[in-house]
Amino acid sequence: MARFRPNALHPLASAVTGLAAGAVLTLLWPAPLGAALGLVLVGAGAMGSIWLSERRSLAQREQVLAAVGEVKVRLATNAIRLDALSKRVEQMPMRDADAAPARAAINELTAEVGLLGDLIHQVATTLADHDTTLATLQSRAMPAAAPELHAVAAPPVVVDPEAARQERLRVLAAERAEAARQAEEHAAAEQASVISTALSEGRVEVHLQPIVQLPQRRTRGYEALVRLRLDENTLLLPHEFIPVIEERGFGPTLDALVLTRALAIARHLGSKPGELFVSCNFSTATWNSSKALATLSRILDKYREHTGHLVVEMPQKVFRGLDPTSLGLLGAMSANGVRFALDELADLRVDPVALFDRGIRFVKAPAALLMEQADNQTADIAPSDLAALLARASVVLIADQVADDPTVADMIDLGVTMGQGLVFSPPRPVKPDVFAEPAPASAAPEPPPVAVAEARTAEVVGYPAPAPAPPPEAPPERQSFRSVLRRATA
Repeated sequence: MARFRPNALHPLASAVTGLAAGAVLTLLWPAPLGAALGLVLVGAGAMGSIWLSERRSLAQREQVLAAVGEVKVRLATNAIRLDALSKRVEQMPMRDADAAPARAAINELTAEVGLLGDLIHQVATTLADHDTTLATLQSRAMPAAAPELHAVAAPPVVVDPEAARQERLRVLAAERAEAARQAEEHAAAEQASVISTALSEGRVEVHLQPIVQLPQRRTRGYEALVRLRLDENTLLLPHEFIPVIEERGFGPTLDALVLTRALAIARHLGSKPGELFVSCNFSTATWNSSKALATLSRILDKYREHTGHLVVEMPQKVFRGLDPTSLGLLGAMSANGVRFALDELADLRVDPVALFDRGIRFVKAPAALLMEQADNQTADIAPSDLAALLARASVVLIADQVADDPTVADMIDLGVTMGQGLVFSPPRPVKPDVFAEPAPASAAPEPPPVAVAEARTAEVVGYPAPAPAPPPEAPPERQSFRSVLRRATA
């Protein structure tokens, strides 16, 4: 059964019904009683018509207000879209002559949206004034026999146009901020999904930045810096994807991938002359998890023959907060030949002997920190003495984040023997053949097929075998210019 809705009736329906019922009752009942009841029904019908008319007007007013609110929301959304479109146009690589028409059109649309918003605000203000006027007239039309009703009647509401405009601007700003926040959350969720997909597919790249000997600037090692490849043209830096990976708990997975690539680089460096090494970093989640450290320790134990060219960097904050279990795993890695480097120094309060006992062979201090402590007269230790103090414990000081040549000169004056930074070389990608498996050692080369064929032919026909080719003559001995000059002047 359909629900009865009073708002669906016409306001005159009640009056007509009451009039018809009163007329019928007047005709059917005796004259005095029928006439009285007929008048009562006619009055009830008239009051019902008035009630229906008021309900319809209230419903129409609510519909108008709802429509006004919806229009305001749509205008705010369009304003946000226009703002985003304007930013995109500003970021597009266009000439000023080509971008001028688009900017003019966007400015015109923005002005029209603002004008429509003002008109809607005027409509809402007019409706509020209308309601206030009706309430005032009704309060004046009340009978004088009820003064207490006049006393409790609400005072008329005076709408301040400036306050209303400020309120509208505040609401619009809040709506824009909420829309921007939702857009940022949606973009962050999409980026996190893309990063997780790239990590699961193993699209991790390693770039190497050299660590050089000072002052010769001869390469002594490399630091493996991780990058994440999203597509052919997009390569993310660590600060762009490391927080997302650590938030989702994928830090140990990334560290395992980086460690295997660093071990492949260490294997390649082992075939080169010189004591070259490669260093890599672990995430904070890995250092705080004994289970993750045990997994990486098993990987290092499997490739023990290459760990002599591997250095694992550890932040100073992490080193000071390691638990006994992690310290034991650190000792196991050190027993397998892994060397460690203390990284991300916040201060120079270090104990070289304790660092050496924990397997730390390098200390990487930012060049800015060394320069700051050099100018600080109240420092715990002078940076000029730090390199010598560490060297006595067989620990090497590396100046990190060296940006220009004057800083290089300052590091040399402080006695720093190794440096790393953009002034020496930016991080560069690793060649693919470095990660390729080494080819197995081949047996002694077989004689050329032509020589074998000639020998067999000689045996069959009866001709003597061809004489062997004479050995190549030794190249003449090169003499220095000084010896030749000495012989000529003797």
